[in-house]
Amino acid sequence: MYAVIQTGGKQYRVEPGKTVVVEKLPGAAGEKVTFDEVLLVSAGDGGNVTVGKPTVAGAKVSGEIVEQGRGDKLVVFKFRLRKNYVRRNGHRQSYTAVKISEIKA
Repeated sequence: MYAVIQTGGKQYRVEPGKTVVVEKLPGAAGEKVTFDEVLLVSAGDGGNVTVGKPTVAGAKVSGEIVEQGRGDKLVVFKFRLRKNYVRRNGHRQSYTAVKISEIKA
């Protein structure tokens, strides 16, 4: 069984027992989290796929926060040739790792 959820402006394919890394969510490690925006639910047997318009009514995906962290540093470097313009900046995106416990359709 799997589902497609939407959180943080992105879509993720999730399955029970798997861990998914999403945009930062409020809460500490060990807390429960529920995703209500379920776009698709599949029984996983090759049939019985329910597609929402835009979401599946009554479907929920629940999980547990495993980790709150920050990603690797990305270096943003800009320059203009022969114009004496150089800018260097760094960025680390915050994330939340969630272990999916169950899918209710």
